[in-house]
Amino acid sequence: MTNSTNNVANVSEVIEKAKSLFNIEVEQIDAKQYKFVAANDKTIPLLAHLKEAGYSHLSILTCVDWIEEKKFELVYILFNWSNGVTFLVSTFVDRDKPIFYTVKDMWPVAEYYERDVHEFFGVEFEGNERCKLPMILEVWNDLPPLRKDFDPLKYSKDHYPDRMYEKDVIHEAKIIREDIRGDING
Repeated sequence: MTNSTNNVANVSEVIEKAKSLFNIEVEQIDAKQYKFVAANDKTIPLLAHLKEAGYSHLSILTCVDWIEEKKFELVYILFNWSNGVTFLVSTFVDRDKPIFYTVKDMWPVAEYYERDVHEFFGVEFEGNERCKLPMILEVWNDLPPLRKDFDPLKYSKDHYPDRMYEKDVIHEAKIIREDIRGDING
């Protein structure tokens, strides 16, 4: 058996074992990428299992706002350096009370990913005491800006004054005619 065939067999074994242990849905996205959808109570054990199986690199944790369904989808993207396969592990939390559990003990970098998801979507991560510390939005006092019900135009109008700009046509004409080239190179 070639190394490539071993990798395919290994991936299939990991997927089948995960399905039987955690009762998950699996979708193949392409030859080296799979999406797992897990119930909340199965997600952390599934992540631990996949890490132990070689999917030890947490590339990112992100969030998708499914506003009509009143849910947030948390997506953990795991990578295996030995076979180049990526697993997306997905779970859903209630949009009105978005709380999940931290994975920073498994992946220390998750502390920052969780802070980012909290800042931009409002999801809290139990066990991450630094979750609510601002990373980018230091003086933010509105809805998290990546929620679909956040209105950036309203926010801008509420927080920044309207400005009137007057066009300086003479200056623009000089630039076009290169009259001010002498002033620039002067």
